[in-house]
Amino acid sequence: MRKYVSEFLGTFLLVFIGTSSVVIARGSVLTIALAFGLAVTISAYAFGGISGGHFNPAVTTAMWLNKRIGLADAIGYIVSQIIAACLASWLVQLFAKGLGQAANQLGQTDFPKISVGLAFTVETLATFLFLTIILNVTSKEHGNSDFAGLIIGLALALMIVFSLNLTGGSLNPARSIGPALFAGGSALSHLWLYVVAPEVGAIIAAYVSKFLLQSED
Repeated sequence: MRKYVSEFLGTFLLVFIGTSSVVIARGSVLTIALAFGLAVTISAYAFGGISGGHFNPAVTTAMWLNKRIGLADAIGYIVSQIIAACLASWLVQLFAKGLGQAANQLGQTDFPKISVGLAFTVETLATFLFLTIILNVTSKEHGNSDFAGLIIGLALALMIVFSLNLTGGSLNPARSIGPALFAGGSALSHLWLYVVAPEVGAIIAAYVSKFLLQSED
């Protein structure tokens, strides 16, 4: 249970701080990217020692494929992550309403300027790169446990800088599910892409890391 609570808290912090930087702080691309990156770094150091610090269903999928986590724990992690994201989004909506802001602007991810195919490519590529970094930096053979949290946070920030104006820079199904459920609209109708594309990127990263980079424990 401690592992699931840790995943809940880490994911909550990631989604709450990250989307608050969009909705409440109304930050720039760099501000938003750093908010998500620093939130995952803090969560990794605070809770990673208990659960491994996934905070993302795509990360959990890759870890399960590479046999770093069992199926039962993987399911428990993903459920905890999604619940945490939903609670975070509900609170962001509550605070946004308190400021007199639109209740359907919650930092949700969408792609109003590009095609579905391009959006799928962006999310898949960004997640693949992100997960490849995670799998290698946390590997006992190639990794560095002292700096893993910092490297992962910086990697997430860079991936968001690249993808924010294209797709919203999700790389994380839970991060997209929470805001979309409360915002509705096209973010909800396009939610499938933010679930499927990161999972595809995670699967590719898992096999690349396992068979080509040999980054397994």
